[in-house]
This record gives sequence, structure tokens and C-alpha cells, in this order.
Amino acid sequence: MSYVDGFILPLPKKNLEAYRRIAQKAGKLWKEHGALEYIECIGDDVKPGKLTSFPQSVKLKPDETVVFSWIVFKSRAHRDRVNKKVMEDPRLAAMMEGKEAPFDSKRMVYGGFKTLVVR
Repeated sequence: MSYVDGFILPLPKKNLEAYRRIAQKAGKLWKEHGALEYIECIGDDVKPGKLTSFPQSVKLKPDETVVFSWIVFKSRAHRDRVNKKVMEDPRLAAMMEGKEAPFDSKRMVYGGFKTLVVR
């Protein structure tokens, strides 16, 4: 079984290209340091629900869309090793140096998950 870090975040639509550039660089770093997969998806059919939904989870504003992302690892221990290397990589800090993040990280939802079913 594998281990997955998952993320949901609100992204102002005007920042889509800036986010794409950062995500492409970040994905390259995670893969270089051992992640098995790095996937970033932009909302397409994510309507608010009656009780809960992706938009509600990040308190989505009218000018924003939802990003749904995940990174796949061999195990939680593998994830911890890879993430440590990524966080210590000076290229990660350089990506954000002098720049404001293209999304509100305080509304990001994230967590680590053990896989239950893989087909």
C-alpha cells in the first residue's frame, strides 16, 4: 500500500498561471526527491453542496476556484523522508522569495492518508 498527502485550496482565478508555474516547479522537486506521483487539479464541476462540498471546505469566494492536489509516496516513512528533503531544498524557498503566495494558505485543507483500496 502507498501513502498520500492530499490538499484542497482556494485559488483566485486571476492567479491560475502563477499557481501553475509554482506547481510545476514544486512537482519537479517532489519527484526528484522521491515522490511517486505529484498531481494538481483545478476545479471543473465542484458546486456547493447542501451540507458540505469542496467549495465550502475552503470557504470559496466568487472569484476563486478550487485546487485539489495529491502526492503519492511508498509509505508514511517515505513521505516523511521526501518532505524533509524538499523542505530543505533551497529551490523551494527561492520559488517564494519576495513573492506573495497565489492562494490563501489559511484556508487550505490538507492531511496524510493511508491508502485503503488501489485498483
